[in-house]
Amino acid sequence: MSKKIRNNPLGISMDRRMFLKSAAAGIAAASALPVSAADAFDINAFLQKHFREMTEDEIKKVIGRLEKEASLEWKKDVRISAAKATPGVKFGYGLDLSRCIGCRKCVYACVSENNQSRNPQVHWISVLKFKKGEKWIDLENSEKYYNPKEVPEKDSFYMPVQCQQCEDSPCVKACPTQATWKEPDGIVVIDYNWCIGCRYCMAACPYGARRFNWSKPNVPANELNTETHYLGNRPRYKGVVEKCTFCIQRTRAGKYPACVEVCPVGARKFGNLLDPKSEIRYLIENKRVFRLKEDLNTNPKFYYFFAT
Repeated sequence: MSKKIRNNPLGISMDRRMFLKSAAAGIAAASALPVSAADAFDINAFLQKHFREMTEDEIKKVIGRLEKEASLEWKKDVRISAAKATPGVKFGYGLDLSRCIGCRKCVYACVSENNQSRNPQVHWISVLKFKKGEKWIDLENSEKYYNPKEVPEKDSFYMPVQCQQCEDSPCVKACPTQATWKEPDGIVVIDYNWCIGCRYCMAACPYGARRFNWSKPNVPANELNTETHYLGNRPRYKGVVEKCTFCIQRTRAGKYPACVEVCPVGARKFGNLLDPKSEIRYLIENKRVFRLKEDLNTNPKFYYFFAT
């Protein structure tokens, strides 16, 4: 899991952990801090292992520390799960474009469930508006900021876009620290404690699905969702990237994503791609289905279809 630090002036080969230990030692030696201030520097947090390298005991210790930090900051009992993928499950998503009315209820249910910043706003889902008869697959020329009195608007249709959970993810390949990867159940996740904010993943994503925190995320304490997952909706930091995780805190507990539950017209579908009897498999096999930018060979697990 460790990455080599290449092309250093001395030609010394070292991995990330060795590099960080050296840096930490330099910080400790160079800082003439009072004992109380030095004690506040958590060396264990600074040298935290990659999530996939940690033992169960190490994960418990890290989560205990993060829960304590979050609870002190938010003055609420924040719980962080590390529930793993269920064997035999690979999640897939379907969206019926013939039903979507562009109401954006999915957007705001996602914001509430996943502790996204209110100001500045961070939305993991974008609902794009197209005029009937236009070249609607041209996503860059769609209308994103529409505000009519009522939806759906006449001669318009809508396409929500979010992380497509690609099987062959460009963002994973681009990340220099391996802070993002694909889990066994198909969800592409981010470890916020390993993200360095370089935004290479954002540049690599052909769907514009990732968001960067330019400032500390703003979530009212009374609106904070305290049921979180380490790889999902736990409170984030300034300077890290985030995105849709199929509501990992819900789906790994046997629930639907928040956007699926809230959709007033039933346009959103979700299920196990490996189950031949699941609704998502039925849709793929029996409806007019397409995936965005299939020519890029990213193999999204997000399927658009027309039921009528």
